[in-house]
Amino acid sequence: MQMRPTLSWTPPAGLRPGTTDPEPVADALRSGGVLVLSGAGMSTESGIPDYRGEGGSLRRHTPMTYQEFTASAQARRRYWARSHLGWRTFGRARPNAGHRAVAAFGRRGLLSGVITQNVDGLHQAAGSAGVVELHGSLERVVCLSCGSFEPRRDVARRLAAANPGFEPVAAALNPDGDADLTDEQVGDFRVVPCARCAGVLKPDVVFFGESVPRGRVEHCRALVADAGSLLVLGSSLTVMSGLRFVRQAARAGKPVLIVNNDPTRGDEHALTRVALPLGPTLTALADRLDVPLDEDVAT
Repeated sequence: MQMRPTLSWTPPAGLRPGTTDPEPVADALRSGGVLVLSGAGMSTESGIPDYRGEGGSLRRHTPMTYQEFTASAQARRRYWARSHLGWRTFGRARPNAGHRAVAAFGRRGLLSGVITQNVDGLHQAAGSAGVVELHGSLERVVCLSCGSFEPRRDVARRLAAANPGFEPVAAALNPDGDADLTDEQVGDFRVVPCARCAGVLKPDVVFFGESVPRGRVEHCRALVADAGSLLVLGSSLTVMSGLRFVRQAARAGKPVLIVNNDPTRGDEHALTRVALPLGPTLTALADRLDVPLDEDVAT
């Protein structure tokens, strides 16, 4: 499945407005079997910006496409310079109340699974188990030649050794861990090759214009088929990679519930869209359901 490089979506006229009543979400959680699908808005309260919300990075930044990355050595230099700097900040991000609530719901057996479009690993850090990372993870780097993987922390050490004194000040951080730098700041940044075959390295994340691995997609389809309902958290559903699961659930007659401040591309398929901030809303739902947020959190 290919991630379509859709960067914007305009809500159609007549779209039902959001509500401030989270009770339908509480009802779904009480029934159990809820499959969570989370997006970039899930991590904004951890200091990681989203793409499309108020202040979203797409207002100032166009993500690099897979085609650009693979076709241009200069594009890869620019990406890795920005990503190397952004990784330092990205790696310091910690789970917020929303992540902890999702983990708590999972521990109570209210969820059938978690699919995330995020690449930050914060669901797992909060204690969620069996998270499907639809778009991959910044924790890993893959070689485009031999297919071998390397931990991101090891690549970061090699990049630091190859670029002593590289300490530019970024204008902003983006949801994919990419920091905003000018071409002058990037300068002659040195990209390191694969340690095994000297091939081109790429973060193990799905770029815009790249295909999500088929096996991962089919696994997610199976999770949707087995779920009692689908709960979308903090995703605009602008790209098809997440929207198709909403459409699948709706076609199967499964309730789709969305918690997102702004309208989403999936609203027409949803039973409700709760237009409230994620952290406080999920925390309130946990309290309503008598689910402690930090019980037995793995360290």
